[in-house]
Amino acid sequence: MRRRGWMLAIAPLILVSCGGDGPVEPSRANTAPAASADPNRVVLPAGSPQRKLVRVEAAGTAKIPVDLIVAPGKIEINPNRTSRVVLPLPGRIAAVNVLLGDSVTQGQPLVTVDSPDAYSALAAYRGARSEIRQLEAAVKKAETDVERLTALHEHRAVAQKEVLDARHHLTDMQAELEQSKVQFEEAGRRMEILGLKPDEAVQRVIVRAPVSGKVLGIDVMQGEFRNDTSASLMTIADLSSVWVSSNVPESAIRHIRVGESIEIHLTAYPERTFNARVTRIADTVDPESRTVKVQAELGNPRGRLRPEMFGEIRHSHGVRELPVVPTSAIIQGGSESFVFVERAPGEYERIAIETGQNENGIVPVLSGIEAGDPVVVNGSILLQSR
Repeated sequence: MRRRGWMLAIAPLILVSCGGDGPVEPSRANTAPAASADPNRVVLPAGSPQRKLVRVEAAGTAKIPVDLIVAPGKIEINPNRTSRVVLPLPGRIAAVNVLLGDSVTQGQPLVTVDSPDAYSALAAYRGARSEIRQLEAAVKKAETDVERLTALHEHRAVAQKEVLDARHHLTDMQAELEQSKVQFEEAGRRMEILGLKPDEAVQRVIVRAPVSGKVLGIDVMQGEFRNDTSASLMTIADLSSVWVSSNVPESAIRHIRVGESIEIHLTAYPERTFNARVTRIADTVDPESRTVKVQAELGNPRGRLRPEMFGEIRHSHGVRELPVVPTSAIIQGGSESFVFVERAPGEYERIAIETGQNENGIVPVLSGIEAGDPVVVNGSILLQSR
């Protein structure tokens, strides 16, 4: 510092003694950046301290998925494996035999119902059975009458009209018997559907599980009287297969097709990758989010996947090798992205690039640079500010 002050003190004397029109350039190198006619080029002289802040690395390479789609998704109940349990007839709920969350098997009793209609069904069954017995006896008698009158007519003991009347009566009785048998079969089928037994005095309807699965909802209580046979008593879902639902951006929906395989990454199981198959793509676009709903079926044999679990879907059409750079190398300028490439020691050129999907801080470059190009990975902002 003492020497620098001395130099400043004698500088005016040097100027005066030389008698020049301006100052004399110092002998050591200038550390200021050199001017460049190209606005995309920046030069840092060898003595510039900023050169120490700029770090350059060769652009690497990586296998990058082609037409990659990444979208949030969640687990949903498979609607093709879900059943709403309803009453077959009105009645009072005598018992609810399962609890929310229970696993049930197909045919397992769920609800017991006392219903006046059950006794009506039993009465119809028994009435049809009794009528068949009566008509069978009537047909047998009519057959006997036809045989007897036919024999008498052969001996000219009765007129032919009596024989014809007897035959017509037999035909009518046989038709009534067939009709009664049909009614009896219908009553029997209804009894079978309701699970009723004709020889029991107390008739209670037992509502059984239509499918095996988990009880996900119960909307009935013991003691209620239900008239509406369309109202749901409970919901049972077979969770051995679930759906993954995702809203894919409108701009990317062309890259996915029904039947294709997609990867599922769930927050609950970050170490696992699940594979599902696309079963449905919505026919309309959401006007607010500009997305299309995509649903895929996913096997769940161990029951680890639960409805409403959150994650993301990933889908691509193979991979290709591309140059990659860290995010620190990229500068955003409006709608474009740039990197600085070192052309010579201390000389850097700003290059416009097209980037792909950021993956853990590494960005693939679709165009603009090649693998191995010396790219500024630290200090790009210093160069951009010049």
